[in-house]
Amino acid sequence: MTSLVLFGSLALFLLMSVPIGIAIGLATLFTILYSGIIPLDFLVQGLVTSVDSFPLMAVPFFILAGEIMGKGGISDRLFRVANSIVGNVTGGFAIATIITCMFFAAISGSGPATVAAVGGIMIPAMVRQGYDIKFSTAVVASAGSIGVIIPPSIPMVIYGVTGSVSIGSMFIAGILPGILVGLVLIIYAYYYSKKKGYKGTGTKISLSNIAKEVWEAKWALLIPVIILGGIYGGVFTPTEAAVIAVVYGVIAGIFIYRELKITEMPKVLADASLTTATVLIIVGSATGFGRILNLEQIPARIADGLLALSENQIIIILLIMLLLLIVGCFMETIAAIIILTPILLPIGVNLGYDPIHFGMFMIVGLAIGFITPPLGVNLFVASGISGVSIESLSRAIIPFFLVMVLALLIIVFVPQLSLFLIN
Repeated sequence: MTSLVLFGSLALFLLMSVPIGIAIGLATLFTILYSGIIPLDFLVQGLVTSVDSFPLMAVPFFILAGEIMGKGGISDRLFRVANSIVGNVTGGFAIATIITCMFFAAISGSGPATVAAVGGIMIPAMVRQGYDIKFSTAVVASAGSIGVIIPPSIPMVIYGVTGSVSIGSMFIAGILPGILVGLVLIIYAYYYSKKKGYKGTGTKISLSNIAKEVWEAKWALLIPVIILGGIYGGVFTPTEAAVIAVVYGVIAGIFIYRELKITEMPKVLADASLTTATVLIIVGSATGFGRILNLEQIPARIADGLLALSENQIIIILLIMLLLLIVGCFMETIAAIIILTPILLPIGVNLGYDPIHFGMFMIVGLAIGFITPPLGVNLFVASGISGVSIESLSRAIIPFFLVMVLALLIIVFVPQLSLFLIN
């Protein structure tokens, strides 16, 4: 009955459109009052102690770094590099947009931040080039999901903290799956562009032009090299890397590219603070929620129930994948990771999955939720930029959703894609 109160009240609050962090906290509060399973003050303590974590400090700094770099002229320079390489091929602008999102993903760690930074430049540019506005918006919304797959990634930090898994190893594991997702999106964009007759820019690919654009974007291109190289080289931790990303972003945006004004910094800090507060409220509220889950042995019972459905490992893993895709439609990614990791990770380990590979499976599965209504955060951000209605965009995004599910299946059943670089 306790688990029914917990999940039932959470579902009720979500249906009432209560913000996810508040909904988790209220569901936990109601369950504590009903069952008395833990002291009431544990909920308050959890809000403080759960965010008192050095690895978790990476989250606010990566959020701030993404805000700074999105407004500092970095995304425009990344696009110019990508466009100099592929702009002349069929669907070149769409392909360059996806590549730019992949570059920016290696900086921001956030899906919506990637959509906002790249979409503001690329959606109008693609429309001017003759692309359909719905297709243009769908390209940016779907490619923005790569923001949480290619490292650094805020959901990877959350998964590492929740599942006691190395964050550095998760970052390494995300490189090849992120590239795979980008490639399947590029293949579909090329196919669609060829069918619709979307030509390239007409400018011949020139090594001298590529070299010129790379040189002008060198400070932007150095950011992922410094962040990821420093982490993998053991020079600094992911948390320290996030701080370095903020400092570098300020220097590049204000003093090198001079597109970020000092007078804009208060707004940048305010926007980053709002996002950070939302994330940390979710983390804090989920601590009490997770404690009740464990005391009621809900993860173990769900695991036993799934394993009882079938002895076939493939069927069980496909059921988990379906669960992730459904949850992604209704729950914010970070909240889903905090709630589902204690439930699903033991099942994955029982099935023989490496915790890092399973983490990539979870993150990519939930990242697809960025483009699936009704929650689909990337849809709302992209819709706000282009003016395309959510209903129209939801229809245009279906082919991108299908190719991303195909990429997810490859990631699930080819573990070396996640583990090769680590090994």
